[in-house]
Order: sequence, then structure tokens, then C-alpha cells
Amino acid sequence: MAGIGFELRRILRKNTLLSYVEAYGLAAVVGSGPWVLSILALMVIGLLSIGRIFPSSLIVQFLVLVTYMMAGSLLLSGAFQVLLTRFISDRLFERNDHKVTPNLLGCMLVVSMLASVLGIAILGLTELDSAVKMSLLCGFVVLCNLWLIIGFLSGMKQYYRIVLTLCGGYTLMVLGAWLLPPFGVLGLLIIFAACQGLIAFVLLFFILRTFSANKLIAFDFLDPKQAFFSLALVGLLYNLGVWVDKFVFWSHPEVSFEVIGGFRASYIYDLPIFVAYLAIIPGMAVFMLHMETDFAKSNEKFYNSVRDGGTLESVYLLKDQMVLDCKNSLYQIFKVQGLTLALLLLWSEEILTLLKIDLAYLHLLYVDLVGVSLQVIVMAILNVMFYLDRRYEALSLVAVMALTNFVLTEISIMLGPQMYGYGFALSMLLTTMLGLVWLNRQFDRLEYETFMLQR
Repeated sequence: MAGIGFELRRILRKNTLLSYVEAYGLAAVVGSGPWVLSILALMVIGLLSIGRIFPSSLIVQFLVLVTYMMAGSLLLSGAFQVLLTRFISDRLFERNDHKVTPNLLGCMLVVSMLASVLGIAILGLTELDSAVKMSLLCGFVVLCNLWLIIGFLSGMKQYYRIVLTLCGGYTLMVLGAWLLPPFGVLGLLIIFAACQGLIAFVLLFFILRTFSANKLIAFDFLDPKQAFFSLALVGLLYNLGVWVDKFVFWSHPEVSFEVIGGFRASYIYDLPIFVAYLAIIPGMAVFMLHMETDFAKSNEKFYNSVRDGGTLESVYLLKDQMVLDCKNSLYQIFKVQGLTLALLLLWSEEILTLLKIDLAYLHLLYVDLVGVSLQVIVMAILNVMFYLDRRYEALSLVAVMALTNFVLTEISIMLGPQMYGYGFALSMLLTTMLGLVWLNRQFDRLEYETFMLQR
């Protein structure tokens, strides 16, 4: 769903400095989405709540509960997000736009039911207050649906409304936490869930206005003849690969502690890794801009030539151009993310001081910044694999990422504090190198597999 590529190309045709700033800004917000904006908003809420909410441990409890909501919702919705996005992309290619909204609503219904059952089962084992449990459940269900809706951002072609909705929703969240009377953890959770719900419903409204429908709900996305269930595993394993190192740290009593109602946090690992995730914003902007413009355009030309019976020479030339655009896109991501990494490594001490975080976290922040920067390249590699329809290669890659992150993180804990974070960083490095090797092999065999292995 490279719809945003058309808008970005339109902006870049102006060929002015402001047009480049506009394009990169739009790509950064749409590419990063609520995930990064949520981290920013939560950090600001945590800082603003100091001195207003007593005791201060309640702020930590709120942040930990939201982190678990984020992790759980990304894992659950991840099993449907890529699957649904591919299904919708195929229907749009067939010009069956009327199937978009019913299947989105059907998927949201399935995910909401699963999230409710899973949330009730988990919260039933905790000792939290009933009101806190209810707000957690509502927030969890809303987040699961929000991640599904995010998959449609590039297909709605209403990008400035989307940007304003995301920024407005998170600004409202921060203002609500700052201006409304403090009600401890419950009050902050209600504000969080309400603002996430507002964002989800406004974006859903945009979808309903964009895509017409002849019925309310459909479940065609689960039809084995139309769905690619391998993509469900890709989405699940990718999110598991991103979160498994946090789960490992939370499960080890020597590096974690119970915060509230059985939910644990790592006193040494959590802060640096979540601060480091803010470093993906520049890389995501470049990733979105180049992948969804240059590479998407050359990819479309190549397959159009194949479908329309182009000459062998033209197919070879268009394939070479696609490979060149892929290399250039990866190079641009590497260059910009590398520069971002260098600057953040240089300013890490000042950043921790500004955020009032102990400088003892400095070394771990260095390692996490490297790991997060490599993760952006992994995302770009997966994106190319999706364009080339290499589903099983993508599945193998995310399986390697999840397995190596789990194993290496366990080993890093066994080796002691000086090795914390290296499991995540090494996992992303290995996944990146393996992904580049596989991508090179796929391009070498592209013509053969395109013509000879189609059924």
C-alpha cells in the first residue's frame, strides 16, 4: 500500500527546501505513527506528573502498565496487521474497494473479542482495583484496534488530517494529564485510554469516508483462498522479536522488580531502551520517503513490464533500476540513521541529564542506540521482501530475529551487567547481515522466479 508515495512525490516535485522539510516531516509522522509519539507523550506525562501525583511511585506504575498494554496489543494485533494489509492491498489492486471497510471492521471485531478474552484472563490473575482493571482492558482493546487502523494510513490519502489527528490526540493526552485534577494511576490510565480511543475513532472515520462498502462486516480476510497466513506469523514473530528482550529482563528477579499487581519492570533495562527508540524517527522518515517513492515506483514499473509482455531487455533494465533504487534507499537509511546515531552517542550524557535519568544508564543507552538503529534497517529489508512477495524469507528472517534476541539476551544476563543490551544489539546485527545476504540472493534470482515459479 504505497499510497503515501504518490503524495510524497507530489511534494518533492516542488523542489524547494521547504518541500523537502515537508516531505520528511510527513514521512516521519506517518512512518513512526503512534508508537514513537506514545513514547514521547508518556515521557512528557511522567515528567509533568512529578510533584503533582503522590507518591511518585504511582507514576512508575502507570508507565509500566501502559508498557505492558503496548507490548500485548502489538503482539496480538501483529498476527492480523500484515495479513489484513496484504489482503486489502490485493483487493485494491483488483479495484474491489468495496471490500476494504467490511473486512477491516470484521478484523477489528475478531481482534476485539480476542483482546477482551485475553485481557480478562490476565487481569483476573492480578490484584488490581476493579476500576484500574477496567481502564486497562479498555486501553488494551483500543490499542489492538489502533494498530490495525494504522495499516491503512498510506491508503487513505488524507495525510495531513492523519498527522493532525495523531499530533492532536497525543497533545490532548499530555494536556489532560497536566490540567485535570490528579487521580493517581486510574486517572492517568483513563486519560491514556480515552485519547487513544479518540485517535482510533477519528482515523476510522476517515477510512469509512474514503472507502465505500455494500455491507457492514466481512471475514474474507480469513478465507484461505485469499489470505496469506504466513504473513500472520511474520507480524507475530516480528513484534515478538522486538519485545522478547524486555520480556526476558522482566522475568528475571535479579534484574527486575514487581511494580503493581504482578506486573514487573527492569530497573536497569527499561529506561535506556525506550529512550533509544526515539532515535528511529529520522531513519523512519528516510525509510518511508525513499522506499515508498523511488523503490516503490521502480518495483511497479518492473512488474507492469512483466504483466504487459515487455521485452526481455526492458525487463532486465527495469530490474537493474529496481536493484539500484533499493541499494540507494538502504544507503540513505544507513547514512541518515548513522548520522543520527553518531549525534545521539555524542549527546547521550546531556540527554540523560535533561531527562533526569541517572548517568549509570549511559553505557546501556549506547548499546541500545546501536540496536535500535539496526532495527530500522531490518524493517527496510522486510519491506523490500514484502514488495518482492518473499513471504517465507521474511518469515525466516523474523524467526531468526526473535530466536537470537531471546537466546543472546539470556546469555547477556548470565554474563553480568556489563553485557546488558548486547543481546538485543547483536540480534539486530545478525538479522541485518542475514537479511542483506538473502535480499541479494533474491535479486539475483528475481527474473527466474518471476517467470518460472508462478502458478
